[in-house]
Amino acid sequence: MSENIESQVESRNLRKTRVGEVVSTKMDKTIVVRSVTRVPHPRFGKIVKQIKKFYAHDQDGQAQLGDTVRIMETRPLSKLKCWRLIEVIKH
Repeated sequence: MSENIESQVESRNLRKTRVGEVVSTKMDKTIVVRSVTRVPHPRFGKIVKQIKKFYAHDQDGQAQLGDTVRIMETRPLSKLKCWRLIEVIKH
């Protein structure tokens, strides 16, 4: 399956990908993914966590609550949803 994903990614233009944890699966064909990025504070230099939630399209409903998933940027699918599920990394 990873070969199919890699060929799919190579044939298209570069798109952003994120890895995060599924925090909600209550919507139909939509998951909410929480991504944590560690960046230095601009003034003090201390490493701080930035948490951002992404709404992603999950066509088959394969992601479960608490899974680690990879999502990819796509065209806008609704008001908030412009990411899609690529793979479930860990159940």
